[in-house]
Amino acid sequence: MKRLLLALALIAGIAGFGSSVPASAQIYVRVGPPAPRREYIPPRPRRGDVWVGGHWGWHGGRYAWVGGYWQPGRRGCGWMPGHWAHTWRGNYWVNGHWRC
Repeated sequence: MKRLLLALALIAGIAGFGSSVPASAQIYVRVGPPAPRREYIPPRPRRGDVWVGGHWGWHGGRYAWVGGYWQPGRRGCGWMPGHWAHTWRGNYWVNGHWRC
């Protein structure tokens, strides 16, 4: 029984170690993103849906285009699009969010 508990504690510790970096950790990029692409916006699938425009994301050490998509809207809220911000440390991505 003690061995089982020790093994479970060890597994839990290893699993926790893998997620020790917070999901909101910022990645700073010294080079600004390319100019935004023009996107074809498909017809709205449902009334009230909101278009989340595409953007340049930082993946694998370089910029890669992340295409836009429709998402369900929230009544009484407005979508604030994501954007690249700049500090002395470099550029970093600010996720889009709802403002209610």
